[in-house]
This record gives sequence, structure tokens and C-alpha cells, in this order.
Amino acid sequence: MKILVAPLNWGLGHASRCVPLVQRFLDEGNEVILGGDGASLTLLRRHFPKCRYVFLAPLNLRYGKGKRQVWAMVKALPKLVVWACKDHVMLQAVLREEKIDMVVSDNRFGLYTNHQSPITVYITHQLHIFLPKGWRWLEPLVARLHARIYTRYNKVWVPDYEEFDRSLGGELGHPAISHQPSAFSKIEYIGPLSRFAQSTNDNPQTTYGIVAVLSGLEPQRTMLERELVARYRDSNESVLIVQGLLNRPNTRIKRGAITIVPYMSDEELAAALMGAKHIIVRSGYSTIMDLDALGLLHVPMTNHQSPIITFIPTSGQPEQEYLAHFMAEKCQK
Repeated sequence: MKILVAPLNWGLGHASRCVPLVQRFLDEGNEVILGGDGASLTLLRRHFPKCRYVFLAPLNLRYGKGKRQVWAMVKALPKLVVWACKDHVMLQAVLREEKIDMVVSDNRFGLYTNHQSPITVYITHQLHIFLPKGWRWLEPLVARLHARIYTRYNKVWVPDYEEFDRSLGGELGHPAISHQPSAFSKIEYIGPLSRFAQSTNDNPQTTYGIVAVLSGLEPQRTMLERELVARYRDSNESVLIVQGLLNRPNTRIKRGAITIVPYMSDEELAAALMGAKHIIVRSGYSTIMDLDALGLLHVPMTNHQSPIITFIPTSGQPEQEYLAHFMAEKCQK
């Protein structure tokens, strides 16, 4: 089969969780074409340099600087609609050039077709989309609109466990109420996806006592980096900050007790996380899947070797606020 895999360019999480999928497709003897834009496509190309790639519609969004992102998201809605339409048109152009058997879209809304071929798959961990306080009365409407998007696809893959008790995303992937029951016939729970899923790193790197991994849209990513630098510059522990910036030269910057790097290889990052005493991360779903794959979640709190994990949700992002609370409760059980 010839498979097009295209993640959303919204931080690096959508691309990183596509890494094990692409590897699985290749191991099964399929040809994979990478699709997308920006840093997400760059990440996949670095992991799979031998795969061909195609550019799709670019998406350039930014958050606001404040604690609430409602108006930033409202202003982004027209851009998202235009972007999805452009993505749809560009997909049709790709299909005219390539005999694609399957299109796998990680949260790219426009990568569906109006024909039986190719098979189209939509990946999402958010069947339930949380809205900020004061706007939650709109959640049923947003759920129906989202369902209208993913029902255009042949299949919907949710990267989580089907059993709620084992779930990493809680209500995000297991909504209590179905606002479009017909959509659920297409849903398949495929289990968590992580680039560390096959990690066999038995040699944790203990150089850094505190490891912070940054992610997400600007300017919130930079704002958190500055807060961490101010807080830990004079720390007694050695601190590593991974900026999550693939477009920077891979150089190391020292600021007091802090070492700052733009990015790390999967092997290096896994070793640093597994050897840390304290891990600081955004509460993005892909980050949670990565920590789970490394065995850093669901560990006894009395085990002195287990790291402290601090989840910091992006301000004004209800999904991450929910996940931070959900994981705090889950890790204490």
C-alpha cells in the first residue's frame, strides 16, 4: 500500500505521535509519503529521511499573551476554515499525481475525499472538546461540528485505551454523551501512540536533576521558558531545558545551573527523562503518552526513584487544564 501520513502543525505532539505509526507502516512493507507543513513535517522528515514528502496547506497560529485564549481562538476560526479548504484542494492535487491507497490525517480537517478510494483515517484524542468556563454551554454544538468533520472520513482512530479505567485522556476520548451516534460506528481505539513506544533505554542519564520539556504555540512557549530560567538559574540542581525548536542550530547554552538545548534525539531525551528527579512539562496529550511509554506514570508515590512530574497547562487551554487535573488524580492512585 501507498500511505500518506499528515499531522497537524500545532506544536510537535501531533507529528511525534505519528512516528510509531509511520514506522509500523514501513515495517509492514508499505510505502509512506509524509505530508504537512512547518515544524511537524520537519520532525517526520528527520525521523524518516528516506520517505518522500509533499507540502500541504500551511497553518500559522499564535496564542495570546494573557491567561485566556478565547478571543485568540475566535479570531483563528476563519483562518482554520480557509486552511482546511486549502488542505482539501491540495490533497486532491496530490491524489491526481500519486496512487494513494490510504490517507492518515492527524487532526487535519480537510484531508477527506468524496470517493471510496483512498481510505481516509482521522486521528484525534478529542471526541469531547472542552471549552473555557463561561463558554461550556457551547460544548454540545462544538461536539456536533467536530463530528461533522470526522464523519467525512472512513475511520476515526483514537490513540487511547478503550477502557476508561486505563485511559490516558479521560473524557477527551470517552465522551459521556454522543451528540452524533452514527459517528461512533467509525471510531476505533488503537491504544496510545508514542515515539518512545519501542524504547529499550536501560541507561538513564542522571546528569540533570531537573528536566523541562517545552512545547506548544508561541508566545506561551517562550513565556514558560523565561519563567523557568528565572526560577532555576541559581538552582542547586543541574537543570536541562529542551526548547522544542527544530529550526534552531543544535547548540547548548549555559545560564547558571541551566543548560538549554533546542531539541534532542529521541534516545537522548528518553535517557534524560528517565534519569531526572523532577520533570516539568506541558500537559499536552502526546507528552502524557510519551511519559507513559517510558514507564514514568502510574508508579508508587513511595518509590524514591520515581520522578516528581509537574504538569503545567498552557494558559487558557481547557484541554490541558483538564489533563493536568486528570493526571494528578491518576498518578496518586
